[in-house]
Amino acid sequence: MGDTFLVVAEGRDGKLRQVSFETIRAAKQAMRDGDRIAAALIGDGVSAFAGEIGRCGVDRVYVVDHAELSRYNPEAYFPALAAIVDRASPDAIFFGHTAVGRDLAPKLAAQLGAGQISDVVSLEKDGGGEWLLTRPLYAGKAFETRRFAQRPAVVTVRPNNFAAAEVAEGAAAEVEAVPYAPPASPGLRTIVKEVVRKASGKIDLTEAKIVVSGGRGVKSAEGFQVLERLADVLGAAVGASRGACDAGYCDYALQIGQTGKVVTPEIYIACGISGAIQHLAGMSRSRIIIAINKDPEAPIFKVADYGIVGDLFEVVPLLTEEFKKALA
Repeated sequence: MGDTFLVVAEGRDGKLRQVSFETIRAAKQAMRDGDRIAAALIGDGVSAFAGEIGRCGVDRVYVVDHAELSRYNPEAYFPALAAIVDRASPDAIFFGHTAVGRDLAPKLAAQLGAGQISDVVSLEKDGGGEWLLTRPLYAGKAFETRRFAQRPAVVTVRPNNFAAAEVAEGAAAEVEAVPYAPPASPGLRTIVKEVVRKASGKIDLTEAKIVVSGGRGVKSAEGFQVLERLADVLGAAVGASRGACDAGYCDYALQIGQTGKVVTPEIYIACGISGAIQHLAGMSRSRIIIAINKDPEAPIFKVADYGIVGDLFEVVPLLTEEFKKALA
């Protein structure tokens, strides 16, 4: 019998996160003939996602659905995850490199005495079928390729670096409900009463296919409205450099860079961003980078695939109108 891979899927705002499907694809790239793949769903009301995730080429879906799991709390979630791992006995567990994945993966690795490789951006096999996993180092200035010396293995996958597994028509995988056993006495030390979320925009920055980002060159909070109009036309998320956040032009929830979010969209449009190394650390792996800046010597042009030297307040409205026409 082959290996079993377990993918921990995530739901949010009534739907499965895109990174869940990307993580399934990453796990499939690690599979050999005879291997199996299972998915785990943990939360309140997550049974509704079982059919969708079960049609992505997985063999079984484990579900822990309980009212006490309505808000993420690692003390509550970990026993649920541990119960699924006991049932599935996986040889490898895959998470998205999200806030939840970064929290749960190291705890599980420590519990299992397993190795962990985080923030994986590519997965290949060598001639012997062993995995070769690549991850960035030093804020993206270097990359290392690693392999596991033993199993089980714990992996977190960076969003937007693997194609999403497709949801096929037809029957879904078998679903197994796993009972939730709350932590033993004295019980939870932390109880989440309320989640106050600062919205980073209409689209999640870390999963957006297109990002329109502004820097100090945007000059004011009102200046970001120009970028928001372009983002609305393109169906993009809006981001910012730390300089723009520090200047009070936008909320820190938009910050991209070494001390902010890491994004890897298909298209990254940098408006009024000079290109400091700290910012490049958060977006340099974007597939296509378009830079708009008045300074032809700005460092951002060294990493850009396309550059426009000009005033963003002249260029961006023109782009917005042309995209409107092209997409009409």
